Amino acid sequence: MKSNHQLQIFKDTAELSNHAANAFIEIASHAIAQRGRFLVALSGGNTPMRLYDLLGNQFQNKVDWKQVHFFWGDERCVPVDDAGNSYGQAKNIFLDKVNAINIHRIKSDLKPADAAIDFANTLKVFSEPPLEWPRFDLVLLGMGDDGHTASLFPGSPVEVDSPTLAVTANYQDRPANRVTLTQNVFNDAHNIFFLVTGKSKAETLLNVLNGEYKPELYPAQRINPHDGKVIWFVDEAAASQIKN
Repeated sequence: MKSNHQLQIFKDTAELSNHAANAFIEIASHAIAQRGRFLVALSGGNTPMRLYDLLGNQFQNKVDWKQVHFFWGDERCVPVDDAGNSYGQAKNIFLDKVNAINIHRIKSDLKPADAAIDFANTLKVFSEPPLEWPRFDLVLLGMGDDGHTASLFPGSPVEVDSPTLAVTANYQDRPANRVTLTQNVFNDAHNIFFLVTGKSKAETLLNVLNGEYKPELYPAQRINPHDGKVIWFVDEAAASQIKN
């Protein structure tokens, strides 16, 4: 495992989420104190929902949410009220609870190519030249059983020159119809949290962290920030093949 990556193993999703929430709050508070704002890219899927629930309820008074700018690492181009829409998921359980005002969502009502261009333009507004995108204070990511992260899937191009991509190739026998940030943006972040749970991910996690570098096969291996750190928040089931 690379020196800027740290592995933290927890009993279950509840314990993992509680520690991730405290770490989220610490980074947010530091960023707001230092730079007057906190830029965070959220992830979709089931794993971060417990974290969002904690931040939106018992921890909601721990952060000055008016100074937080919310983005997303990827999105499905489906209506906001669709169960697969990552913004819609976070809105109901988290953003509405903290009265979030600085929301920069991927416009999922557009076609993926148009949504990708639109989101790249949004990122440019918050960019830190010479970059054309912001240095996120925190990026939340998950990892699939196959090693994908955000909507960077196995077999997708490893070398890309853009901050966003439209993802329309078939994935798991169905059209992906998504937009994703690329590792170009992720790897400029100050902090990245991977939230990984479940025994079905154990072998892949072992290969991603300790195996041969195969970024086309395991896109999660593409995430290695230039000047930042990665914390893997992992439950015991996902970590079951990793020897301490």
